[in-house]
Amino acid sequence: MLMSVTLRQLSYFLALAEARSFGGAAQSVHISQPALSMQIKELETILNVTLVERLPRGLHLTRAGRELEQRARRILAEIGELEAAARRKTLTGRLNLGVIPTVAPYLLPHALPALRADDRTRDLRIREAKTEELMADLQSGRLDAIVIAEPPPGPDLAAEPLFEDRFLLAGSADRIAAAAEGMEALRPSVLDPDQLLLLDEGHCLADQALEVCGLDRRRLRLDLGAASLSTLCGLVGQGIGLTFLPELAAGTETSAVRQMALRRFAAPEPARRIALVRRSTSDGEGWFATLSGILASSGQTLIAAARAGIASGPRTSG
Repeated sequence: MLMSVTLRQLSYFLALAEARSFGGAAQSVHISQPALSMQIKELETILNVTLVERLPRGLHLTRAGRELEQRARRILAEIGELEAAARRKTLTGRLNLGVIPTVAPYLLPHALPALRADDRTRDLRIREAKTEELMADLQSGRLDAIVIAEPPPGPDLAAEPLFEDRFLLAGSADRIAAAAEGMEALRPSVLDPDQLLLLDEGHCLADQALEVCGLDRRRLRLDLGAASLSTLCGLVGQGIGLTFLPELAAGTETSAVRQMALRRFAAPEPARRIALVRRSTSDGEGWFATLSGILASSGQTLIAAARAGIASGPRTSG
């Protein structure tokens, strides 16, 4: 009897391609390793090709495996889009939204009440993760839209700008004063790299901070690899280095860290641009405009408050 490739087999194969181990893949799709191995073997039999090279330590995809990986991603993304379109003609029903960690804790508490007020029947599922993970979930159809900084251009993406989020210099009042001593204009490029604390690798905010300073992470002596802005703010508030704080987070973090001071950079101020992104193939009619409008309004309100409260000189929280 002629057998056909199933969507489940394709999803198992993609899990294997990402994990590069049968154990890790089985864990990610919540089945046993022997069951996963049997499904991959069956897939190879149906297609009459070898998809993976099984090695003592991990595995490699064959050329046929790499080709199937690309095709499987497209197929599963299309299936995900069909399912999403059925529940998402308007911004009702379930909506899967991804948000980067340097935006989620600051924007969502303000935006979610407005989203609920707009429609109390809405089932909003939030995933907070780094940009790379959110992009993968968006392209696979697991997420309907994502909020990220500086969305990568591409014909497969549609982006709606939400707001510009400028960077502030954060640290103790003494450290900021020392960093700006003798300068008429405070610029990121003149900061001592030995004083900088950044988020761990993979956070787009850390990459942007390094870019505006013209630095390589390997030059940072105080690279503690913090996982959150709150951790960084607690450290710099105690006089341990300096960091970059987005305006979006200023109100929350200065309330939490009383010892922390903030100062604006000279114009043109370094900034990131936050956008709502969806697949260009998805039907964005209605729900996307509604969602982007609410997120933009909430973000712009927070940004306006930060700009009103923080002038070009130093400002200490509390």
